[in-house]
Amino acid sequence: MTSPLRGHRAFRRFWAGQAVSQFGDRVSELALPLIAVGALDASTAQVAGLTAALWAPNLAAVFLGAWVDGRPDQRRLLVLADLVRAAALATLPVAALFGAVTLGQLYAVAVVTGAAGVLFGNAYAPFFARLVPRSAYLAANSRLSGTRSAAQLAGPALGGALVQALTAPVAVLADAVSFLVSALLVGGVRTDRPPTDGADGPDGADGADGPDGADGADGPDGADGAVLRRAREGLGFVLRHPYLRASLGCCTTVNFFTFLGYGLTVLFAGRELGLSAGRIGLAFGLGATGGLLGALGAPALSRRIGAGRTIVLGAVLFPAPIALLAVAGGPVWARTGVLAAAEFLSGLGVMLFDVPLNAVQAAVVPDRLRSRVSGAFATVNYGVRPLGALLGGLLGTVLGLRPALLVAALGGSLAVLWLLPSPVPGVRAPESLVPLDLPLPSGGGRDGAVRAAR
Repeated sequence: MTSPLRGHRAFRRFWAGQAVSQFGDRVSELALPLIAVGALDASTAQVAGLTAALWAPNLAAVFLGAWVDGRPDQRRLLVLADLVRAAALATLPVAALFGAVTLGQLYAVAVVTGAAGVLFGNAYAPFFARLVPRSAYLAANSRLSGTRSAAQLAGPALGGALVQALTAPVAVLADAVSFLVSALLVGGVRTDRPPTDGADGPDGADGADGPDGADGADGPDGADGAVLRRAREGLGFVLRHPYLRASLGCCTTVNFFTFLGYGLTVLFAGRELGLSAGRIGLAFGLGATGGLLGALGAPALSRRIGAGRTIVLGAVLFPAPIALLAVAGGPVWARTGVLAAAEFLSGLGVMLFDVPLNAVQAAVVPDRLRSRVSGAFATVNYGVRPLGALLGGLLGTVLGLRPALLVAALGGSLAVLWLLPSPVPGVRAPESLVPLDLPLPSGGGRDGAVRAAR
């Protein structure tokens, strides 16, 4: 069977840029906490604050997505996001040369790179839809997710080697360079399709969007009012959309509970299972192969049993293996094996969930709403992650680590209940879906009937 992406040079260029930056990210994920702990002697709370600073900008994603939807060229925003992240990260090795790295600088870099990442994510959705034909949504998401899994598999080893050879601040420079390469590659990508399916001219007009007919002419409320209106429209569209509402409920629930368990996994493996750092790293590396297998196999499984059923399977397989950790015991090889198996199955599940779900979402969202829908999703879906991690710490303290992990597995598995009564399980092929064009809360948008095909 011929790949729908065969000969698609623009996608290959974009894919290469994402691959480079994904491997660079794995370096920073290891190096930034090591700078905090090793060079600055940060406390556990301060390291947790660094993680919170990185995720905090997602709380504003709904507004940033609304702003992005008013821009005529999302490619430029992707390049800008990469350049901002490169510049922010490059300040760390420069400061290290003068012995001037501070915890405040680490927090600032985390916030800036996190905000730029949110900008990239919101601009990514409409750009992806313009770059990739509908028939190739599954294949393209599979390749992008497979690259991410490969980076998670090999990236930590690369990061560890760089940190050991160059020190953590200098190793961060590798991530900065990766964003420069990504900006260069993405900047050279050209798409044949126009920016949106509305009349999106130089001022960012969204066609017949609201009483004024265009977002470019902001009316009496001005630009700030237009952004707020778009943000409200994006969130309202998600909540009234049968596919997106169910997807958001499931994603938010599963992320809340998996982050509840995620923050406890390494602590549990070291303290309760008595595994060394080397064995934990080995188990995580072996487990990461599940994500790679899932990303590569999701399109074939979706074609065989349907994209919707694959999503449902992944929604359960992603959180359920956390329960394996709670019952782990026996000799050290068995404990290591259980940790690796749990990571493998969870990684497999998340890709069976993500790859077809991303394709479904790309298929059902009108072009003119992609960024504001992406922003609304990120605000809710990613905003609960720090809350889940905090609750995990509380439950681990009050109930113990094993019961807390069982709560994470059970709660995460119940997230599938959002999907079962929705039209998502009935989806066979995402490319057969037609965008649902719901009237917007402000009274704008087309007032045609809701349209869908399975």
